[in-house]
Amino acid sequence: MTSFTPRVFSGIQPTNHLQLGNYLGAVKRFVEMQNDGMETIYCIVDLHAITVWQDPADLKHATRELAAAYLACGLDAEKSILFNQSQVPQHAELGWIFNCVTRLGWMNRMTQFKDKAGKNAEKASLGLYAYPSLMAADILAYHATHVPVGEDQKQHVELTRDIAAKFNHDYGVEFFPETQPIIEGAATRIMSLRDGSKKMSKSDPSDASRINLTDDADTIAKKIRKAKTDPEPLPEALDGLEGRPEARNLVNIYAALADISPEQVIAEHGGTQFGQFKPALAELAVEKLAPISEEMARLMADVAEIDRVLGKGAERAAEIAEPILAKTYDIVGFVRSR
Repeated sequence: MTSFTPRVFSGIQPTNHLQLGNYLGAVKRFVEMQNDGMETIYCIVDLHAITVWQDPADLKHATRELAAAYLACGLDAEKSILFNQSQVPQHAELGWIFNCVTRLGWMNRMTQFKDKAGKNAEKASLGLYAYPSLMAADILAYHATHVPVGEDQKQHVELTRDIAAKFNHDYGVEFFPETQPIIEGAATRIMSLRDGSKKMSKSDPSDASRINLTDDADTIAKKIRKAKTDPEPLPEALDGLEGRPEARNLVNIYAALADISPEQVIAEHGGTQFGQFKPALAELAVEKLAPISEEMARLMADVAEIDRVLGKGAERAAEIAEPILAKTYDIVGFVRSR
């Protein structure tokens, strides 16, 4: 059995501002993983972003802002590889090979295309339909063994495993690993501040529904004070949050920001009215998040440095992906004479 180097890969689209759910469910953990003994590769997936039309100037700004967010949250560009996808062409090249491995039936089962295209599926781009195959290429171009994902992305990792297994079977090799999803933490699913039944989203039309990583201290505190709650105090035990989605959400946010369990939050604040709990949460959120927005603003004042970091990261990423793609071409049977 082939042994693969432990390697983490994850990508985030540069669309809209990163928000608290992205930070707690993903970026915070990315930073922690730098010290877990595995190689860490973090990609700004700008090729995925254009599956729906993007204004070119906005796309450039969003790509740099996302890089600034990674760095401001503590990502070390020397310990981890940070780059934007379009600078490493092996993603797109391997993506085409995987388009030819992936079965239409698999793609038709992918729920995100249905969610995003809705009733206008006939007007959606081919890229939007096929992008899970490119996502598999993003991961497998590095022989990544682990991918940190939210619950709603598990299906994509399962597809990646199916594609790897079919490629290996079709060509009689053990070349691509069966990537494992990493899903953990109290706040893998942060919900809207306006509706506890909906996931916090960068694309929600209500800015009050989320805390953006670009929000300043006053804005963060105001959004938490105005977050939707119910009239009851926090329960004395965790199971008392059943049927109280907004209360559960604020407890989960507190737990994730403080690096404690929801049970510990309830032990400390059980029986407290939201008039007391919200200010405590606001103070904690400002302490943890305001320095990030300040550092992002500083970084965005010097985009040349951000571009340098992304370019260096792309060079390091290509050093890994180039030989993997070359071997893939050999396995497939392509003539390579230059």
